[in-house]
Amino acid sequence: MAESRRCISKAELENHKKPGDLWIAIHGKIYDVTEWSHDHPGGALPLLNLAGQDATDAFVAFHPGLAWQYLDKFFTGYYLKDYSVSEVSKDYRKLAAEFSKMGLFEKKGHGTCFSLCFIALFFWVSVYGVLCCNSAWVHLCSGGLMGFLWIQSGWMGHDSGHYQVMSSRKFNRFAQILTGNCLAGISIGWWKWNHNAHHIACNSLDFDPDLQHMPLFAVSSKLFNSLTSYFYERKMNFDSVARFLVSYQHWTFYPVMCFARINLFAQSFLLLFSKRKVPNRGQEILGLLVFWTWYPLLVSCLPNWGERLMFVVASFVVTGIQHIQFCLNHFSSSVYVGPPSGNDWFEKQTDGTLDILCSSWMDWFHGGLQFQIEHHLFPRMPRCHLRKISPFVKELCKKHNLLYNSASFWKANAMTIGTLRSAALQARDLSNPIPKNLVWEAVNTHG
Repeated sequence: MAESRRCISKAELENHKKPGDLWIAIHGKIYDVTEWSHDHPGGALPLLNLAGQDATDAFVAFHPGLAWQYLDKFFTGYYLKDYSVSEVSKDYRKLAAEFSKMGLFEKKGHGTCFSLCFIALFFWVSVYGVLCCNSAWVHLCSGGLMGFLWIQSGWMGHDSGHYQVMSSRKFNRFAQILTGNCLAGISIGWWKWNHNAHHIACNSLDFDPDLQHMPLFAVSSKLFNSLTSYFYERKMNFDSVARFLVSYQHWTFYPVMCFARINLFAQSFLLLFSKRKVPNRGQEILGLLVFWTWYPLLVSCLPNWGERLMFVVASFVVTGIQHIQFCLNHFSSSVYVGPPSGNDWFEKQTDGTLDILCSSWMDWFHGGLQFQIEHHLFPRMPRCHLRKISPFVKELCKKHNLLYNSASFWKANAMTIGTLRSAALQARDLSNPIPKNLVWEAVNTHG
């Protein structure tokens, strides 16, 4: 007689979701990933956020077929009792399998080559304009080109963090450090830590770092409850200062986005000089030192402080377009409070994202984020295929009566400002106001 399988209930599985005790279920089999969390390429946070539940769809989304063969060494011998799969998940997994058979995850096109050429061209022209021209207008345009360079390097860093854009892992790592740390001053290690958490917990107010911008911005009145950020491990206090800033966030959004890069610089240093485990910390720090050598040196070559300031502001303002795009994809979409759930992966990803409608000739500008829904469902998919798979995703959403949110770039801006304005008005009208500071009283005095 065949030996009966050992099974545990969903409630029992949920008991294993804390540091030092991480179990997940994939296709009904239970795996202990506690020790693996220390070496997991995506970091420990995604495993911690999905521990104690079924994580099949997330595993399908983030791992190539070769990863399945490594699961057995983590198998506990237990199976999930009453394991079932929703119709949405069945269709999602079938679609992922079809894309894999078509080779779409492996065929990367020539996007990387074109991006590197654009980056090299922008860098050369910007440096030439500073060193070889005397016109203030040329210096201003050179600063703008530097901003475009940062945008393109950002797309390169984004792609290389999701899939291998180069012929080998070593070259892929070189591309990450070059385009991220050396050319843009952003730690690729910080970006991966932040971005993986965002993908796993898309639009969770307390788990998704991309929605945690207190005290400057609040996309929902739920943030007025001073939620705890499980990413930054601190309370997001909604105090009198936060209330004042949030109350006018629909006016301050664009000015803040013009200089949002300063926050990325700061976050990169905070991570690299923290006690957290950072793979290849030495490479990361060296890359940032390269940036903070050549960029200030280039700025110092300008003839006076006015033009130096103009160059820096121009580069920051232009790259602010990219920071705005990051917000457009999620700020006006549905949000929730609590940890991510593996059982409604497809629904959460589609509900929390917004596609930007544009012509194909503008794809280079948006860097693939115009197909944000497709990217969140298939993060390993090279951006050159996202437009191709979009109709299949739309059809799947239609089949299961799920929203497929899309809008033009300008409409998405209006929706984002509308969301910020709605939350701003609610911040002003809470029935139990917190103590107001003098600035609040001066600005909001009636009569």
